[in-house]
Amino acid sequence: MGLTINILNPIQVPENIPVKVYNIPPAPEKGMFLDIPVDVGPQYEGQRVRRENMFVEFGGPKLKHKFELVRIRANPEEVDDGKVIIVGEDINELKRGGTYPLAIILEVYGGKLDLNAEGVIERRIHEFCNYIQGFMHLNQRYDIWLRVADKSYSKGLTSFKYVGTVLYRLFKSAFPIIEKLQITFITNEEIVGKLFEQALKVYEARDARIFGLRDEDVDLFYSCRLCQSFAPTHVCIITPERSANCGAITWIDAMVAAKIDPKGPIAPIQKGKLLDPIRGEWEGANEAVKKFSGGSIQRVTLYSAFDYPHTSCGCFECVTFYVPEVDGLGIVQRGYAGVTPVGLKFGDIADSAGGGKQIPGFYGLGVLYMRSKKFLQADGGWNRIVWMSSELKEKLLDAIPQELRDKIATEKEAKTIEDLKKFLIERKHPLAIKITEKPAVEKVVEKPVTVTPKEEEKVEEVISIPEIPISMGGISFILKNVKIRAEKIVIKRIEERK
Repeated sequence: MGLTINILNPIQVPENIPVKVYNIPPAPEKGMFLDIPVDVGPQYEGQRVRRENMFVEFGGPKLKHKFELVRIRANPEEVDDGKVIIVGEDINELKRGGTYPLAIILEVYGGKLDLNAEGVIERRIHEFCNYIQGFMHLNQRYDIWLRVADKSYSKGLTSFKYVGTVLYRLFKSAFPIIEKLQITFITNEEIVGKLFEQALKVYEARDARIFGLRDEDVDLFYSCRLCQSFAPTHVCIITPERSANCGAITWIDAMVAAKIDPKGPIAPIQKGKLLDPIRGEWEGANEAVKKFSGGSIQRVTLYSAFDYPHTSCGCFECVTFYVPEVDGLGIVQRGYAGVTPVGLKFGDIADSAGGGKQIPGFYGLGVLYMRSKKFLQADGGWNRIVWMSSELKEKLLDAIPQELRDKIATEKEAKTIEDLKKFLIERKHPLAIKITEKPAVEKVVEKPVTVTPKEEEKVEEVISIPEIPISMGGISFILKNVKIRAEKIVIKRIEERK
């Protein structure tokens, strides 16, 4: 009998698919990772391995089948502690420069371990993988993207047994409540594909636990700083009706995380005074983002993409983008390879939304938040959405109000702004009336207005700006009380339509 892999339904690995099993040795006495061929430590968090510097990559936007999953087992006999299993080809058996499917499955047992802790443990895979020098891990769940750097491969990072060893020791160290841990890496397309659909059902079942619980029903929210190695000013505020941007941590997950790892990146925060019920602004959330962003972010609203929007790191499942021509919002999910009506791809829009910035209209979010009754309620909710990628729309069709389902365009109906305008007008979208209204300004006279010497003297040549945030190389600077000196000011007259 060959190896059996069990997520929801057991899958037998065919005998023609190679399977390797390793026993993790005890850690060296003089250093936990002295037997690992590359350096290991938190100093490598936030590392990027560019394509031109990689040996191989796993998952990412080019492949559908990739995921990471934690399963907590009820019986200790179900977990073979200290085992690393590799199904399919190992790193050193793959072609340099190739892109391959990957499944990472952690099976865990702990007598006192909360069965709701799967998502919490799972999200730390991201953090611990990035401790490995030259081993980049991005995103989560079914969106993972990993790369092995050429330099690290040359140093000996040639097998998943080393990655498994690092994960095993870090998890055992960070979570003493874990008694047994078994790790499986799968690179075979056939097996990863079969398990992928089962993994999706596990994620859906986890998310369903939070439905029905409202922000008003709880006294505590939670802050998550897991991604600050990539975006130092980003702080996720997790509530019952707004899950983390990554989609992997719900309010219940956060509650469990804070209990089993009180000194970890997820911490409870008092809601404090409700400052704005429509925009979703709480005194406690403002204090948390101000504290954990080092003062870069002063305020945050949870139900708006425009007024002090929630920050993002880059691990979000989806991202909104503002379409000024129709005063609406589009939404595109990670993995969408096409171009949106505003002429930008997902990566371009993600660059505007990520990095811990607050850019009105550019807003990272998780799929689960789009099922919330408070989804962008300050901006008009679903009435403000004018375009979605077709795959995402189909996935969320049951969450979109019935009367709007045929009024939100996809790439099939609108590839340009003109296409989008035409579609919204024809389908009588709530924003169509704004498109058909005549503009208040008819034309701009290009001829500059002559400024007399006396008027010129009145123009301030120094402009004061209270604060400008700047990010470079993972370090954030805030320039306060900035003064900009202008050498020339051109004034143009705008003729109003009569």
